[in-house]
Amino acid sequence: PAFASRRIAPARAVEQRLVGLPLTLPALMPESTSGPSPHTTVVVHPIVLLAAVDHYNRVAKNTKRRVVGMLLGETHKGVTDVTNSYAVPFEEDERDPNIWFLDHSFHEAMFAMLKKVNAREKLVGWYSTGPKIRPGDLKIDQLVRRYCQHPVLVIVDVKPKELGIPTEAYHGVEEILEGKQQQWTFQHVPCEIGATESEEVGVEHLLRDVKDTTISTLANQVAQKLGSLK
Repeated sequence: PAFASRRIAPARAVEQRLVGLPLTLPALMPESTSGPSPHTTVVVHPIVLLAAVDHYNRVAKNTKRRVVGMLLGETHKGVTDVTNSYAVPFEEDERDPNIWFLDHSFHEAMFAMLKKVNAREKLVGWYSTGPKIRPGDLKIDQLVRRYCQHPVLVIVDVKPKELGIPTEAYHGVEEILEGKQQQWTFQHVPCEIGATESEEVGVEHLLRDVKDTTISTLANQVAQKLGSLK
């Protein structure tokens, strides 16, 4: 990409495949995209994580709902840098996950405005706060394909229970099994957290005053002195 990005930590590199349900909406069926995945690595920038968490806290905090939005960035030699995002109005039926609504008119208006600000940022996919893949995600992915030929799905865990990277990336691929109907499935893509130098400075300022309240003041002081000695 045109900007320098430093990758911080790789996610699980183990290949995962989640077989999805056959699509029943011919209008959303894109052209065949058989062949190797155009995405070898997805690099998510801090601003995207902050935006997804803020979106969730504003719309779905203390509920079982999830939020959905679009991802912007660039893809170069298989590496997709996700540098920006925006929220999109989304609703789904809790009893039937195949019934959902995504305001694509809002998406089109937002993308048109953001394109005027930074024409180099392209639509590269969409995000969900999951916290895992749901049955209706394949159909949402087909809708996003109307605007982006090879979208990535980044699932952001806004309430992680374990220490680690709170993101998982997937890419929809076409499967044609002999004697069976054509199916689409999500294929896991290695995901990393990366940042430019200016983003790293911003993150350091945000974390500068964050303290662990579970540790005593004396323990904090000892840890700070040990850090200064190092």
